[in-house]
Amino acid sequence: MATNNALKEQMKQAPSKEVKPEQSLNNLLKRMGPEIQRALPKHMDADRIARIALTAVRNTPKLLDCDQMSFVAALMQSAQLGVEPNTGLGQAYLIPYGKQVQFQLGYKGLIDLAVRSGQYKAIYAHEVYDNDEFSFAYGLHKDLVHVPAPNPTGEPIGYYAVYHLQNGGYDFVYWTRELIDQHAHKFSMAVQKGWTSPWKTNFDVMAKKTVLKEVLKYAPKSIEMQKVVDADETVKADISEDMSDVIDVTDYTVVDQEQEANQELAK
Repeated sequence: MATNNALKEQMKQAPSKEVKPEQSLNNLLKRMGPEIQRALPKHMDADRIARIALTAVRNTPKLLDCDQMSFVAALMQSAQLGVEPNTGLGQAYLIPYGKQVQFQLGYKGLIDLAVRSGQYKAIYAHEVYDNDEFSFAYGLHKDLVHVPAPNPTGEPIGYYAVYHLQNGGYDFVYWTRELIDQHAHKFSMAVQKGWTSPWKTNFDVMAKKTVLKEVLKYAPKSIEMQKVVDADETVKADISEDMSDVIDVTDYTVVDQEQEANQELAK
């Protein structure tokens, strides 16, 4: 694809050793401005993408050690979905994944995009504390009751997500905190390595996103909403006018090798 080939040609122009990584990235984004602009939605421009990129690397310096192609690809995914990464909005994150950059939706971003799809009358997730009034039942007649305590104590003991469709359908999922923690340690390299990530700084919102994704597995979805879900937690090495057409190149063996190494050290 023309856009991707142009980016690769730009990357061949090795920066001077005196140029700092942040400046090198900024220079690349400026050189690639016209190509990036062609792949952006109408409400975004290349200059704004460059500003978002520099904010992201200042908030997460480890991104500067990652492959620039995967960084730009993650940026493009964020831009095309209409969410801003690594900001206080909590919509999305660019996460160092080994030497590549992984795109992750945030809890608020996932809800925003679900609401934009027009299929959901309501979609939300909540923490459950030990002194809350809480009960749920699966089976032929699913039911969930949650009355939050006036003054919650301790850490949340679980999390649930609920959706209500415009046509009256609904569903929910509840996971305990232990199950959420197991999920994070199994699937997040950042958690496994102890890196700073949303799991460390915003555990509750990542937990709520996890149960939201779980309940959405069973929800009817438009093609656009399916693209949103498929984009989450992916690494891509190309850019395109439609980033959903670019395959996920996440190297899960990196995580597997790390787990094996940790197991060997534990023996």
